[in-house]
Amino acid sequence: MTTHLHPDERQRLDTLRAALTHDFEVHTARLTQLTADTGDPGEAHTRSALIAATRQSLDQITDALHRIAEGRYGTCERCAAPIPAERLEVLPHARFCVPCQQQHAG
Repeated sequence: MTTHLHPDERQRLDTLRAALTHDFEVHTARLTQLTADTGDPGEAHTRSALIAATRQSLDQITDALHRIAEGRYGTCERCAAPIPAERLEVLPHARFCVPCQQQHAG
């Protein structure tokens, strides 16, 4: 889907894809470690919260990788406007532009 992109944009997406893939691998290893660690029963609640947060991160990374593969990355899922590059730099898995995110959360 990314065959019509300017070479700079293709390189940016390739770099982003590699970074997201690396993050996915790191989070997967962390999840494996968290689920294997029986640890202190008093820390079970904290471990459970870490597992949930790690799974959420994995879902967000997976979704971003799918959007890149489908050529939809960087486009708001609600209004179809481009998501500003600054927002994507801070939040690479962003699905919405800021106004739509505020409406979605509110």
